[in-house]
Amino acid sequence: MEISKQKEAGLMIVSINGRLDTTNYSVLDKELDSLVNDGENNILVDCADMDYISSSGLRVFLVYLKKTKANGGKVMLCNMQNMIKEVFSVSGFTSLFDIYNSREEAIAANS
Repeated sequence: MEISKQKEAGLMIVSINGRLDTTNYSVLDKELDSLVNDGENNILVDCADMDYISSSGLRVFLVYLKKTKANGGKVMLCNMQNMIKEVFSVSGFTSLFDIYNSREEAIAANS
């Protein structure tokens, strides 16, 4: 898994490339922890190139949703592949997160 980040329109955009699973979820955890500790509380995760997520990955998203909400922010998701959308739907996470079809849609909705 590779993670890249960039700031755009007041959002910290975190892009995930590859699998998010039990072998590497801690990498995302550390990255998000660093962002939140630096005051970034509006995070958009671009899932366009994420092709798998395990329960460990879901847990990381949930932890940082709670942390950002406590600081008046939020974690949003965009560009989810159908399989990833299904995992979020089955787990009930679609009701917890703002999920957008594209990065542009997410930015427009939050500006």
